[in-house]
Amino acid sequence: DVQVRQEEIKEELTEEDLDRKVDIYLTETETMWMLDVPSVVMSVESEDAGKVLERNKIYIEICKNRPGNERFIEKMMQTINGATKNKEVQCDKIVMEEKGILVTSWDLYDSFKMLETEPVSKAEGSGATAGKSGTSDAAKEHDQTTSVSSDRNDNFPGSTTSRTISESAERHSEAILTSENFQQNLFFMERILMENIFQPKLAAYRQFPVLKDTSDTVAAVKEDDQEEDGKEKKEDKEEQKEALIDPSLLSDLKETREETAPPRAEQLWSYTCDITHGHSVSSMAWNKANPDLLAVGYRELDSKDQKKGLACCWSLKNPMWPERIFRCKHGVTALDFSMASPNLLAVGMYNGSVSIYDVRSSNDTPLLESSASSNKHTGPAWQLRWVEQDRSATEGGKKERLICISADSRVTEWLIQKRLDCIDLMKIKRTACEKKKLPGEKGRKREAPISRQAAGTCFDFHPKDTNFYLAGTEEGHIHKYSCSCNEKFIQTYRGHNGPVHKVAWNPFSTDMFLSCSADWSVILWHQDSQTPILTFSSTTAFVHDIMWSPKSAFIFASANESRVDIWDLRVSIFNPVVSCFASPGVEFTSVLFANNTDCLLVGDRKGEVSVFALQNLTALSSNKV
Repeated sequence: DVQVRQEEIKEELTEEDLDRKVDIYLTETETMWMLDVPSVVMSVESEDAGKVLERNKIYIEICKNRPGNERFIEKMMQTINGATKNKEVQCDKIVMEEKGILVTSWDLYDSFKMLETEPVSKAEGSGATAGKSGTSDAAKEHDQTTSVSSDRNDNFPGSTTSRTISESAERHSEAILTSENFQQNLFFMERILMENIFQPKLAAYRQFPVLKDTSDTVAAVKEDDQEEDGKEKKEDKEEQKEALIDPSLLSDLKETREETAPPRAEQLWSYTCDITHGHSVSSMAWNKANPDLLAVGYRELDSKDQKKGLACCWSLKNPMWPERIFRCKHGVTALDFSMASPNLLAVGMYNGSVSIYDVRSSNDTPLLESSASSNKHTGPAWQLRWVEQDRSATEGGKKERLICISADSRVTEWLIQKRLDCIDLMKIKRTACEKKKLPGEKGRKREAPISRQAAGTCFDFHPKDTNFYLAGTEEGHIHKYSCSCNEKFIQTYRGHNGPVHKVAWNPFSTDMFLSCSADWSVILWHQDSQTPILTFSSTTAFVHDIMWSPKSAFIFASANESRVDIWDLRVSIFNPVVSCFASPGVEFTSVLFANNTDCLLVGDRKGEVSVFALQNLTALSSNKV
């Protein structure tokens, strides 16, 4: 039939065939059961219910007669195993948070005393109210006698002397509290207490051995006295064992243990206090002369006006309170210490102003301020830095200049004279994206941008030749400039799809540099190539800050919103070797390596600067390129 129908279709149809009526009947096809599972449950009211009940009774009797019957034999059967299926579920990592509090013995004693005194005081109060009715007459007589005695005492000149004595005592106590000697003694006592509290952590920070408590040493001495007799007997056995063990093998075992231990980061302490709580850490900088002095800038992220900011100087000798607190009118976005004058701290703010403070004084008023300058920035000063000039130009003398980049697309040099004033090194211009034309496509007119200038976000000078520097922009491009030419950039590096947050030259391999962006990536560049060499991406979050290790050419740290990653290019280029996760509700904003120890400082949005000790990183001891 099919063949006949195909032949009929092949023939040409006439107009009569097309006009002819055709009857079409629609019918249901037979039901095809793909799976038929018989039910094991039946209604009691059905017709076959009696038969099913009889079969169930027979089955129960068979099961009872089964044990010991020769007709039933137990056998093992192997069925076909179903195909296994692998299922994967992706979810956020569960972050564990530990919290604790230190309770001393006197705290427990005071709390129990409070519970005991409360019911006693209530009982005394009820007894006093009950006894008032019975002793009202005695109380009246007592009040009369006390009033008479008080009137007599007021008439005597002794009352004025008592007042003068109390006033003189208060003045004397105030004089003691405000004296310089007392303040200096308090300062020394505070230093001693901080050293006792943070001694193990400070020793780990400086990589020194941790001192034990005196109680442990006394117990150890007692144990040594008790074991003196037993040691004499064991000396012969120990000498025999030491003679069999080669000391070179012991050193090899220690080295292999250190190499096999995985790298990790241990949190030592956090720089935080009540003043910094609620502010976000925007920038950090070490003092060039004192490696234990840290400057931290804070600003408010929630408010749009950014009217309040802080610049605090922290010391390792007191991690619980800053040594200097400079309250700024606007949020602090950048800061840096001077190299020639380590007591000068330059601070950039959200409104574009630049101030210079003297950390030797605790006064909030800055030495110099850019508010009176006519060339001051009109946008936030995202980064500023003291840059040392080429020594050949200054003939051996160290001369430095203060460079700043702002959102108003200007890179400026600030001149420190009687007042702060600046000159423009470069005005960053917007660059058009180069698109390849398809074959046969006509050239279209380029759309003119709204602004010819691009907002600057970050910069970094070459570590060897300070005549060249890199500048990152909000459009995602990185430009290479020369200080001798302020009209055009030398080269442009295109690789990011979001604003560039930080650029950093490698201090050892000076042809390489890193950049991080809001497009969740960190890119490694070579200055002679416009294409990225490597791209690092660990999480889907903004990368706020990056920094090369000052001790290794392979290690760098990156701060994401939820974690801080430490990368070692010798180990892996795909995954970080160490990751420090933030607590719930906390976001990291900046990172800073310590110059003299193997530690990393991390700032967050809650105003805390956490100090992590990096352990078992083998590349920290080598600076090979």
